[in-house]
Amino acid sequence: MFANHGDALRQHLLISKRWFALVAMALALFCAAATAQAQNTFSSGSTGADGAFAPATSQIIAVPNSGTFNYTTVNIPANVNITFSRGTNNKPLTILASGDVVIAGTIIIDAKPGNANGSGGFGGPGGFNGGAGGYGFDQSFSGVPGDGPGGGGGGTGSASQGQPGAGGGGGYGTAGATGGGGTLAGQGGPRFGAVTILPLIGGSGGGGGGAINNNRGGAGGGGGGAVLIASSGTITINGVIYSRGGSGVHAQFGGSGGAGGAGGGIRLIANTITGGGSLDVSGGSGGGSYIAFNAGVGGQGYVRFEAYDYSNFSGTTTPSNIISFAFPHPLTPPNAPTLRIASVGGVNAPATPQGSLQGVPDVIVPSSQPNPVTVALEGANLPVGTIVQVTLTPSKGNRTTVQSSGLAGSESSSTASASVTLPGGISVISASAVIDLTVASAKPLF
Repeated sequence: MFANHGDALRQHLLISKRWFALVAMALALFCAAATAQAQNTFSSGSTGADGAFAPATSQIIAVPNSGTFNYTTVNIPANVNITFSRGTNNKPLTILASGDVVIAGTIIIDAKPGNANGSGGFGGPGGFNGGAGGYGFDQSFSGVPGDGPGGGGGGTGSASQGQPGAGGGGGYGTAGATGGGGTLAGQGGPRFGAVTILPLIGGSGGGGGGAINNNRGGAGGGGGGAVLIASSGTITINGVIYSRGGSGVHAQFGGSGGAGGAGGGIRLIANTITGGGSLDVSGGSGGGSYIAFNAGVGGQGYVRFEAYDYSNFSGTTTPSNIISFAFPHPLTPPNAPTLRIASVGGVNAPATPQGSLQGVPDVIVPSSQPNPVTVALEGANLPVGTIVQVTLTPSKGNRTTVQSSGLAGSESSSTASASVTLPGGISVISASAVIDLTVASAKPLF
């Protein structure tokens, strides 16, 4: 999905045009408690088209472009490790089973650590990439922020500074930690999302560390992936599910460390969930350096259990305080809200933007376009009047957030706009909206 960062990106930074990657999502904040009542048994909706999944040996499996496997049953034996690698479109992983799911072995959707060549680590399936380290050989000294709504900030570097700032950790279920270096430090990425893990999304990447002359900063780790496992029967976990953030790179010879990516999201839905295994959505560690500053640790992710009976689950989560429980809800809510960035400065956005500081820009706004420019937004299944938060994250400098006009039109189809001031170089523009289901006018999502 994302192109290798490398020197090509740094050349782009010198071009006097405004390059943009775009991300748009509706982050639904489910504030209304579900009513406890007798319900029908839960059905995962699996077609069974992929048959029974019963691997005898450890293996790596690419997530398909749809993101979804339709199994009859799943049985991963002890001592068998199944690593799911991200697909070309980086969809989160969905495993559906019409029968029981037994995990005695290990499922891994971890992010990658930062790379020694200075490029950020890839996120796990549905997670976001880490930022590249600062590069002192061509005067691009500052580390690049991590990707994602909670991407950690890059540390500031300089030819005249003896100790450049370290990267900030990626955020998700909790904010990432700010890197070392005082005013030069990369800020920790903010918390985002909801305990429901709707939409299904992974953790954000850690920021790269700053550099000084003829040195590199450490690269940031990617954000942990996101997985939904749904069974029409019982999910038994006596093994481990890993969705950990990638670690930042330890910088050498004067650069500062890259930050850790945030942990990812694990959502389990079944009639019964049992077992004594473990689920790990911890953030990645920050990299250090010999004479400069240590980078921030990535924030923690989310774990969600939805079942009519989870009383016999005696396992653990890492960290220990991130699990939430509920009765089963639909895999995706009916009338799910959507939000997209339609255009920036009159330039239409692609249907499927990459939204990455590490890849090819989605939109190029001519440098002749005066500031501020208009960001046009389109919403569906969002209450009219909803205010959208539009955030601009530049490759250098601090992120800024502005509010849109209220969504106008109808609940099924609405538009809004916001004005932003675009810096030169590459930036990411993201948009998010919060829906409070305790508001009487809000349309129920499930």
